[in-house]
Amino acid sequence: MKAVVSEKGQVTIPKAIRDRLGIRPGQAIEFDVADGALVGRCVRKRDPLDELYGRFPSAETTDEFIDALRGPVDIP
Repeated sequence: MKAVVSEKGQVTIPKAIRDRLGIRPGQAIEFDVADGALVGRCVRKRDPLDELYGRFPSAETTDEFIDALRGPVDIP
């Protein structure tokens, strides 16, 4: 399949490819060059670290945790 680059450098990904890869409006695509070829990859929706959020229980509150890191805040 072919596409034409616009004056702004934009290219329309053919519908058949969008459908095959599940690319939807608003999807981020990361571009790179490999062996002289343009390679586009769908960016993961979530950061892998986000998957860990909330999985480890804590005995202290967020304020207690921040105080332990930075020390208590003195409010005049």
